[in-house]
Amino acid sequence: MSSSSPPRAGLRRWLRWMLAFPFLFAAASILQVAVLRFIDPPLSAFMAARQLEAWSEGDWRFRISYDWRDIERIAPSLPVSMVAAEDQNFAEHSGFDLKAIQKARANNAKGRKMRGASTISQQVAKNLFLWQGRSWLRKGIEAWYTLLIEVIWPKKRILEVYANVAELGDGVYGAQAASRRYWGKDASRLTADESARLAAVLPSPRRYDAKNAGPYVQRRARWIQRQVRQIGGAGYLQTMDN
Repeated sequence: MSSSSPPRAGLRRWLRWMLAFPFLFAAASILQVAVLRFIDPPLSAFMAARQLEAWSEGDWRFRISYDWRDIERIAPSLPVSMVAAEDQNFAEHSGFDLKAIQKARANNAKGRKMRGASTISQQVAKNLFLWQGRSWLRKGIEAWYTLLIEVIWPKKRILEVYANVAELGDGVYGAQAASRRYWGKDASRLTADESARLAAVLPSPRRYDAKNAGPYVQRRARWIQRQVRQIGGAGYLQTMDN
């Protein structure tokens, strides 16, 4: 009997850790999100992954561009353009846009090519905390972080973080880095057209160029500017909680 005790003790410890892990993960993730309500993230998971990707390819000179700016120091046209382009129900939903999900499923069932139905809240969760790729595990963790973000952060904070961590070019993250890279000026001075171009590249920021915009980006930027006017322009930001 004594010879079998150590393996059994090890199994019990393993089972205890397995049972405790969900609670430890929940506590750690709640703490993460609570802290980032007040502290600006120095980096995101996607930024770290892009830097490691460059190094793994032997590009040791590659550096991500990221420079945080509070939303009050970003031209209002940019965050509003992002809402118009990505998530027009942002102010109303609680992290998941059920209408957009149903529409995406209907179009996919018909064999049509369509972008996903991820909300800005989901994209913030994904960019800040998760890895690239698709799996049920990743989607489940993304949903958990999305719920936490919606419960703990006000809407304006969610949009502020998104405007700072969204990739707007290869290795270029956020309003300030993009504004400096493409137009050599501060994010507070972005024009409505420049903001719309930045929002237009969000589906594929490594494929499209906001500065030297091709036909697709130009068409989409014009559409975004029309949508911005429909949702209230710069005044849209005043509808969100502080």
